[in-house]
Amino acid sequence: MSTIAHLNQNIKTLCIQGHLKEAMHILLTAHDLPVHSSTYIHLLQACIENKALSEGKKVHIHINDRVTFATHSFLQNKLINMYDKCGSLVDARSVFDNMTEPNVFSWNMIISAYKRHGLPHQAFRLFYQMQRTAVKPDHFTLSTVLPVCGNVATLNHGFQIHGKTIRCGFQFHDIVMNTLIAMYAKCGRIEKARELFDRMPNANVVSWNAMITGYAQNGVLDELLRLFEDIPQKNVVSWTAVIAGCAQNGFVEKALEFFKQMQLAGIEADSSTFASILPACAKMGALERGMEIHQKIIERRFLPHVVVTTAIIDMYTKCGSIEKAHKLFDEMPQRNVVSWTAIITGYAQNGPVHKALELFNQMQLAGEKVNTSTFVSILPACAKMGALEHGMNVHGKIIESGLLSNDVVVTSLINMYAKCASISKAREIFDKMPQANVFTWTAMITGYAQNGFLDEALSLFNEMPDRNAVSWNAVIAGYAQNGQVEKAMEIFKQMQLTDVKPDKLTFASILPACSKIGALKQGMEFHQKIIEMGFLSDVVATSLIDMYAKCGSIKKARELFDRMKNPDVASWNAMISGYAMHGHSQDALKLFELMK
Repeated sequence: MSTIAHLNQNIKTLCIQGHLKEAMHILLTAHDLPVHSSTYIHLLQACIENKALSEGKKVHIHINDRVTFATHSFLQNKLINMYDKCGSLVDARSVFDNMTEPNVFSWNMIISAYKRHGLPHQAFRLFYQMQRTAVKPDHFTLSTVLPVCGNVATLNHGFQIHGKTIRCGFQFHDIVMNTLIAMYAKCGRIEKARELFDRMPNANVVSWNAMITGYAQNGVLDELLRLFEDIPQKNVVSWTAVIAGCAQNGFVEKALEFFKQMQLAGIEADSSTFASILPACAKMGALERGMEIHQKIIERRFLPHVVVTTAIIDMYTKCGSIEKAHKLFDEMPQRNVVSWTAIITGYAQNGPVHKALELFNQMQLAGEKVNTSTFVSILPACAKMGALEHGMNVHGKIIESGLLSNDVVVTSLINMYAKCASISKAREIFDKMPQANVFTWTAMITGYAQNGFLDEALSLFNEMPDRNAVSWNAVIAGYAQNGQVEKAMEIFKQMQLTDVKPDKLTFASILPACSKIGALKQGMEFHQKIIEMGFLSDVVATSLIDMYAKCGSIKKARELFDRMKNPDVASWNAMISGYAMHGHSQDALKLFELMK
């Protein structure tokens, strides 16, 4: 073998074996010996695999020094790909802009790069720029740019690209059609997605999955289940889509049932399946089931997988097992903002709350960028502790992050200041909002009510441009909790005269008013309405138990308690307190033992 052939073979072998540094050393010390284009391809691929941007730039310089390869389109395309995957979009664009005649692969690479870096408008701009050249888009171009149309704001681009698809003769190309179905579903045009699906001459499993996922995203559960039953070939993606669809739309028991059926069908779950089923366990508080799934994840060696691990942490925190969640968090070799937020939220909701603040500080020391969800999680922790100083520090961080215009964050700030009894500061933030929404108005009204400023709460409520059930509930609960039960009942009657229908929390707010004035007849009427409206949830049932007990109907309270499927600690306490209140000490003790 010649020296040149030996050199090139050595570099390729080292790249394949993962020894990039040694391969680079040979390249940079080879002086003027010719390097084959295929050798450069191996080097660039090794840079991609190792995310080695610095080495990639050195290979680029080496290529530029060899005039023969300076206009080699295949190498230039590989350079665009390398810079994209190594995180330097500027360099990828520079290579593209310096190409004398970019081909369809070059355009695909750069459009894909902008899409990957979350810059949809630039991706669209490049696509339209491409159409002004002699280069025609292929199916890969179309299937790359279509997923960028992911919401109503970009739907117009989707329509235009769909038209281009037809003009280019790709309207029956499987990959393009599947991408179009997914695009229309993400943009909320599920009927358009179904129309395309029904017109496909040979829908494959990917097409079926795209349609099922579309129904899941749009909450059309009946059609999702119907289509899932009809699918000729179910794979892990199909099962995951139906599990996620049920879980996301509140049918958590159905989601768990499908997960069990999937296992019986011999289909092995993947990371997406586990990330979809764990929230279902969290919603049901099904700790034992969640632990079984955790064990399966360990057996399948999906740990450490940051998305799956975060889902397990979230499940443990919501099932009240914060110690297990923290242990798993500590074992994570890599954490992202979602995993930090999950454990902070866990402590904020389940306590000890001071740990949430400690973790929030650790997160910042670790250099992790805090996002909207993190702020929305940490502010309630400050509120629970009455930690006004900590809350003010978080407020400062929000200003630094440029998130003070975010409605959700501002609403959380108002809640925090109100719960820390700094109602003037809450009102100051509210007044500075350029356009407060119904949630912000409600937060401010609730703040006034919680602090006993009922006149201010009612005045602000009367100024609201639009009221929803939450704002009505805030005023009703405010008066009820502050002992003005007749006023609470009066406002409830006013609500019934409007187009806004009471919800579960309305009844949970008004029932304590009946309890305080011993209005058994009124409470029984509310009970009937609750049944008629299908609102007999555990939260409402607990309020009813408390109302019946305090109104002297202990037998009625026990009947309702016994019918509860999963009474929580509040329900047990309400029933035990009811017995104690009426002197039934033996019954109270028996129930306490049963609770334990």
